[in-house]
Amino acid sequence: MNGVKRKLFYVLGFEALGVVIGATCLTVLGDANPTTTGPLAVMASSIALGWNLIYTNLFELWEKSRGVEARTVWSRILCAIGYQLTLVTMLIPLIAWWMQVSLLNAFFLDATLIVVMPCYAFLYNWGFDLLFGVPEHLTMKMLEKKRPNQVTTPNTKIIQTFTII
Repeated sequence: MNGVKRKLFYVLGFEALGVVIGATCLTVLGDANPTTTGPLAVMASSIALGWNLIYTNLFELWEKSRGVEARTVWSRILCAIGYQLTLVTMLIPLIAWWMQVSLLNAFFLDATLIVVMPCYAFLYNWGFDLLFGVPEHLTMKMLEKKRPNQVTTPNTKIIQTFTII
């Protein structure tokens, strides 16, 4: 699966499962009813998705204005930290208002999500690639890097071939 179909399937699956995980965390930790935390998780997911689109574009404009030619580990860390910090400022007031808790309690609930969601994202991405394969552009890179004594199949498994001299 490649292209737009892959991206849509990825995003819809990621967000749907993320809402369930987020709502479950908020239900358990916030001692709240799922009918309260479910809609909150949908709102938080929608905000995170929308903010991700905006923030990523702003970050890329910042990179361009500084003449950045490649993304380093540090620039990726800066991007992730900046995104999370700005997202927190949006979600804490929402969580406090929706769940009728203090800003401090909302902070602790959101802090839990900040820990849980990146772990979930890592596992989801890994599982998605295992189930549906890596994107086409990565498959092509792997094919370009193969050594002469290796053959790469379309599903990216490497089979060692032996030559008899």
